[in-house]
Amino acid sequence: MATDPAKLQPIIVKKIKKGGHGVHGGAWKIAYADFVTAMMAFFLLMWLLGSTSEGDKKGLSDYFASPLKVAMMGGAGAGQSNSVITGGGKDLTQQVGQTSRADSNNPIEKKAAIEAIKAEIAKQDAKKLDSLSEKISALIASNPKLSEFSSQIRIDSTPDGLQIQIVDDQKRPMFDSGSAVVKPYMRDILREIGGALNGVDNKIGLDGHTDRTPFGGGDRGYSNWELSADRANASRRELSLAGLPEERMGRIMGLASSNLLEEDNPFSPINRRISILVMSREAEARLSGAGRTPLTPKATPAAAARVKP
Repeated sequence: MATDPAKLQPIIVKKIKKGGHGVHGGAWKIAYADFVTAMMAFFLLMWLLGSTSEGDKKGLSDYFASPLKVAMMGGAGAGQSNSVITGGGKDLTQQVGQTSRADSNNPIEKKAAIEAIKAEIAKQDAKKLDSLSEKISALIASNPKLSEFSSQIRIDSTPDGLQIQIVDDQKRPMFDSGSAVVKPYMRDILREIGGALNGVDNKIGLDGHTDRTPFGGGDRGYSNWELSADRANASRRELSLAGLPEERMGRIMGLASSNLLEEDNPFSPINRRISILVMSREAEARLSGAGRTPLTPKATPAAAARVKP
């Protein structure tokens, strides 16, 4: 019996598998979570700003601008008060902000707060003057014009501030004998120092000194007092030409031989010198006659008298 070939042929079934989407990572989920977190933080910040009073905002601003001063004065920002009263102090009329201990009606508390502020200001002032001393010392060491005359430049810290003294030398005087005309090398020193002093806002004092040799010529009545004052004023002009503002000058004095460096040798050339004093805040206050340490540079009154050109 014959077999039909058509019945013996195998049946092939083709299944077409449709392609799916490619595999994606989870980076978009992280980015989306960051976006949602940022939006939540933004709306939280907007809510906080909207619910904070203007006084509290001002207090926060003042705190971060000067946190140490705020802490010393009793706190001007939120969270510094130990009272549930709205104003943060003992004054019931104070509605916003906080009351400084320096404004307290208690004299002991007020005095303690003011003394603490003065001590902190003095500390910061001394730190600034020390930094200036290092800056000028580095300038002298690195500047060829100044390093040549380093033996004639003395820098000292005094109770009144930073003192920079330019002393005379027997072989290299700063001025001609009996003259107030500045020598070229002295002019270079003064202008370099004047440029360095532009970085501080303290008042400057200038003192002229002579030795004890009597003035031997000139107009009648002209003495070492007038000569030392003229030399100090000539030095002031050089500092001004270096860019030091005139309003920074607190005092200019001629001291003649009243304050010798070498008392045992009053005729020594080292006694002839120009003294530049970068005043501390306390010295500025004494000069102005205020009798107190100013809390800010702007609060310091200008010196009552200045020597004009």
